Amino acid sequence: MSDSWTAPEDDPRSYGNPVGEKATYREYLSNYRLTIELKCGGLDAEQLARRSVPPSSLSLLGLVRHLAQMENHWFQRVLQGRTDVPRLYKREDDPDWDFAGAVPDPAVVEDAVATWKAEIARADEWLDALDESDLADEVAFDDGTVSTRDVLVHVIEEYARHAGHADLLRECIDGRTGQ
Repeated sequence: MSDSWTAPEDDPRSYGNPVGEKATYREYLSNYRLTIELKCGGLDAEQLARRSVPPSSLSLLGLVRHLAQMENHWFQRVLQGRTDVPRLYKREDDPDWDFAGAVPDPAVVEDAVATWKAEIARADEWLDALDESDLADEVAFDDGTVSTRDVLVHVIEEYARHAGHADLLRECIDGRTGQ
């Protein structure tokens, strides 16, 4: 079996030349989301929940739960100021619940993937309505403010970091690397 994920002509990611700052953010964000999806593709619940190296709780399933939580936090709670939205995969007694709760159960996998996809859809709906001029807008964050632009760059950075983790996790599971 080839270690390539897909033939280049079948790769769902786009590598165009987007015009404008917002379009550039959208393309990078979309590509990283698709990369995580590709890295998780074709694995069962046990494989998705397999931990990296003890004592780390890092797993592909944990990454999906974490990224759902991250999308929810930044797009819903911070950028839209929706503090009434419950925090996903967070528990008072376990700050690492997004990863610690990633157990090899098909129902946990189904919930995580559905939640992640729903958060992506909510984020994209909000981002679709955003004008390029809104990127400089500031929103309340912690004891100060942060610009929409900074949040978008941070979300892309978060995906990029975790796509690297996903590469290593997938290679440990079945040897597949690349793309």
